Amino acid sequence: MTIRERYEQQESKTLSAFASKAAFSKGRERPEPQCEIRTVFQRDVGRIVHCSSFRRLKHKTQVFLSPDGDHYRTRLTHTLEVSQIARTISRALGLNEDLTEAVAMGHDLGHPPFGHAGERTLNRLCPYGFAHNEQSLRVVDKLERDGEGLNLCYEVRDGILHHTGMPGETLEGRVVRLSDRIAYINSDIDDAVHAGVLKNSDIPALIRETLGQTYGERINTLVFSIVSASQDQTDILMEEEISAAMDALRDFLFEFVYTNPVVKGEETKADTLLASLYEHFRQNPDTMPVQYIETIYREDIDRAVCDYIAGMSDRFALAVYRDIFIPKGWERI
Repeated sequence: MTIRERYEQQESKTLSAFASKAAFSKGRERPEPQCEIRTVFQRDVGRIVHCSSFRRLKHKTQVFLSPDGDHYRTRLTHTLEVSQIARTISRALGLNEDLTEAVAMGHDLGHPPFGHAGERTLNRLCPYGFAHNEQSLRVVDKLERDGEGLNLCYEVRDGILHHTGMPGETLEGRVVRLSDRIAYINSDIDDAVHAGVLKNSDIPALIRETLGQTYGERINTLVFSIVSASQDQTDILMEEEISAAMDALRDFLFEFVYTNPVVKGEETKADTLLASLYEHFRQNPDTMPVQYIETIYREDIDRAVCDYIAGMSDRFALAVYRDIFIPKGWERI
C-alpha cells in the first residue's frame, strides 16, 4: 500500500459521510498517473501554490490601492486568511481539508490589478464581460504553464468557479465561499481602522453586540456559528441571527468604506490607466508576450488583451503604463 493509498483509506474512515474523498474524485480533464505520496487534492494545492499567478497576488490590491504601509492586506494575505478560516471549519465538520485548501488557494487567481475597481473596468471594456471567479478558472485551465493549464481536479475547479455567486457541488467549496466573505468583511474593517477611515466604535452597537467587539471575536463568532449550524447537515449554513448581523456589517462597509472618497479616491485613476492599456494593446497586439499573441489566433484579441491585463500586478500595470505613456528623460547616446 502506498502512502497515498493510506491517506485515502484514512479519509474513508475519519471524514464525514458528506465529505469529498480524494479516492472518489471525478478526476482531471487530462488523466494522469497517480502520485505515490500525495492524494489528488494535495497535488492540486502544490500546483496552485507554486504557480506564477499565485505569486503575483502579493502585489495585487485587496481594498486599499497601492498602500504605503506594511500591514494592509493584499490579495495574497487575503487568500491565506481565507484558507486558514476555511480549514478550521472543514476540520471541525469532518470535511476534506486538502480540497478546502486547494479551493481557497486558487479562488482569487483571476483577480485583476486594483481589486474590484479593475474588475469593473475589464467588465466594461471586454465584450465577453469579466468576472474574477470565471477568470480564476480560466487561469488554472488555460493560462498557467504557458497555456497548458494546471489540469486540476473537477472538485477544485468547481469550488474556484463557485466561490462567489451560486454555491458549488462540494461542501468544501461552500465552506470556502462563506470563509471568503468572513475574511474580507473583517479584514477590510481592520484595514479601514488602521487607515483612520473609521473607528471600531463606528460599527453599529447591535452588530458589535452580536458578532463581537474585536476582529478576533467577530471571526470566532462567525466560524462557531457555521460549525454549529452545519453539524449533521448536507449544506454549509449559518445561524439566522449571526447571518443577519454579518449582512448588516457588510452593508455598513459598503456605506462607510467601499464607497468612501478617501478609500476610493484613486479608483478613477486606476480605471483610466487600465482603459489606456487595454486600448493600447488592442492597437498594438505584437507588443504583448508571445503567449497572449497566440491567444489572438486561438480565440480573439479582446480575450488576449483581457488575459494579459488581468494577470498584471498593480505595480507591473503601473510600470507598463509609465513605459508606454509617460515621457522619459533624455539620455545622451
